[in-house]
Amino acid sequence: MEKKASKEKVIDAAIELFNVKGFTGCSVRDIANKAGANVALISYYFGSKQGLLEHLMTEFLEGYVSAIETQWKKVDGSEDLIFDRLLNAIWNVMIYQQKHHELARFAHREITLDTILVRELMSTYLSKEKNYYHSLLEVAFDRGELNTKPNEYFVLQLRGMLTLPFLHPQYIREVYHLMPHESDFLDQYFSELCEWVATHFKDSVTASPNIGEAADN
Repeated sequence: MEKKASKEKVIDAAIELFNVKGFTGCSVRDIANKAGANVALISYYFGSKQGLLEHLMTEFLEGYVSAIETQWKKVDGSEDLIFDRLLNAIWNVMIYQQKHHELARFAHREITLDTILVRELMSTYLSKEKNYYHSLLEVAFDRGELNTKPNEYFVLQLRGMLTLPFLHPQYIREVYHLMPHESDFLDQYFSELCEWVATHFKDSVTASPNIGEAADN
């Protein structure tokens, strides 16, 4: 239990320092001092600072993509509306990011860089994210739920709206005087997202969205 606690302290310290100073702006010793741990402990668990970075990014994206995957997997053999499945996926992603908002900010920011690690993550996790959304929308189109055939831009816009509150929390606080990590913000933001998504679906489909399942995932 003590080792696990020390590992979690290292992870928390790394997230905080990476957010404030950037990955290149802090050393392994800085992280160890912040965590109140020995430098050797970081080498033991992660191998290096780069190994720690890879762990953080992979862990975040595993959970992020899984939040969508849970709804995608339930489509086969189900007569549930894809509109509802999509809203559940959106809600799950937002809740996941809110629970891990400091890591989300760092991970989304890191993804904007052109590095070997980011390229690998894009070819795996972020490609999965795109494919899951596209698959949901293709099924929705085949079932006659969508107004028009889905395209790349819908997913691009959706992803931008889902990540913005967690990538730019300072901007939202300072310019709009809203608190992106509070539940009231999340509820209102999700409501607005639902209305935007609904414009792409037929009125008969969007009459009574059911997102009860999302709260349990």
